[in-house]
Amino acid sequence: MKLIRSSAFFLAVGYVFLGIIALGMFATPLWYAWRVTINDGRAELLQADTQRFNAVFQRDGAMQLINFINARVGMQIPGERILILADSDKHLLAGNMPTWPKNVSDKPGIYTISMDLGGSPAQVVVVRSYLPNGYNLLVGRDLSRFAPLETRFWYGLSGAILILIIDGVLGGLLIRRALMFRIQGIDQTVSAIVQGDLGHRLMTKSSGDELDTLSITINQLLDQIEQLIHGIRNVSNTIAHDLRTPLAELRSRLEVLALTQPSPDETFAEIDAAVSDVDRVIRIFNALLRLAEIDAGLRRSGFVLVDAVKIVTDAVDFYLPVTELNDIELIFQHNGGAPVLGDPVLLAQAVSNLMDNALKYVGSHGKITVEVSSLSGETVQISIADNGPGIPDAEKPKVTERFFRGRASNDMPGVGLGLTLVDAVARLHGGRLILEDNHPGLKARIVIG
Repeated sequence: MKLIRSSAFFLAVGYVFLGIIALGMFATPLWYAWRVTINDGRAELLQADTQRFNAVFQRDGAMQLINFINARVGMQIPGERILILADSDKHLLAGNMPTWPKNVSDKPGIYTISMDLGGSPAQVVVVRSYLPNGYNLLVGRDLSRFAPLETRFWYGLSGAILILIIDGVLGGLLIRRALMFRIQGIDQTVSAIVQGDLGHRLMTKSSGDELDTLSITINQLLDQIEQLIHGIRNVSNTIAHDLRTPLAELRSRLEVLALTQPSPDETFAEIDAAVSDVDRVIRIFNALLRLAEIDAGLRRSGFVLVDAVKIVTDAVDFYLPVTELNDIELIFQHNGGAPVLGDPVLLAQAVSNLMDNALKYVGSHGKITVEVSSLSGETVQISIADNGPGIPDAEKPKVTERFFRGRASNDMPGVGLGLTLVDAVARLHGGRLILEDNHPGLKARIVIG
């Protein structure tokens, strides 16, 4: 019952069914060509015999034709050919039949009739013709002469179908066995993952077949799931750690206010500090919500054709007073319009995050270079470079992880979500974030398209 319900069985049955149809499509025209060739050849031979007998009659007369027919009857194999010569009253004059067949039409032509041959009925094809002076001539052949060949043909076709069915059944069993072996591997992997072993993977071979390709794709999916689960765990732990500090500070301030009841000035100062702690918590949650929207692809609905130069220009204008106040050299370069399909709010947020990082680490009297360029095709690049401390090569792959903070940022404000958001925005727009050394400093490039 399991074999009948298996997909391999239905697949084998389908192939057998298609094979039988193909065999029938091949045999049908072959059978038709056989029948037409045999019938036409038989009719041509009978017509030729009839013309030959008519020529003998025309040349030598009736008696010579009678002798000629009797001689032919004596030489041929019994039942090979039916020859009858009769007078105008259909009295037999020569031939190998006792009487003139009653079911033969009086009109000249080719007919298929039933006759008694050797004591048994048979189907024969005959050519009925008239000779001068009212003589009747009948030349025919037994249709069952080629019956053994036809029987062998049908036996051969039936044998081919039987072999095809046996091959289909055996093929179905082999396919089912191979599929069950691979499916058992998938089942074991899934069971291991359900039990908590997230590192378990499907076995792959070097054959590169469809199941191997599927196994590789599933393994990639499992790698992504494992990475996401570990990321969720790390994020949960980091959120708890990062929220605990501002919440603990907020509780401490409120507790001190309740116990000491200081002067109004001190009270309002502590309230402002408490508001700052709450704002920090809100910023963390806002950043996480924004990342969740980006990861889910919900912001794609806001994609429009925007000019990347316009977005970066607005960001540069916004930060220009800060750079002038801190004596930071800000250089902005572009080569004209750079249209891109995207979310203008998210792109502006990504550029602002990179500008914030550059201003945070470059310090006074530093240098920041902002550049927008159109690369080959529809690719647009936004780069922001500074001459600050930069990021060590060992930390570059980690800085886009949520809440990761490198050694250079330990004394800097922030929660470690800035570059994470930039990387997410770049991926949402079909691009990537590239971090490179600026010698000295860091060069961050957003490549879109």
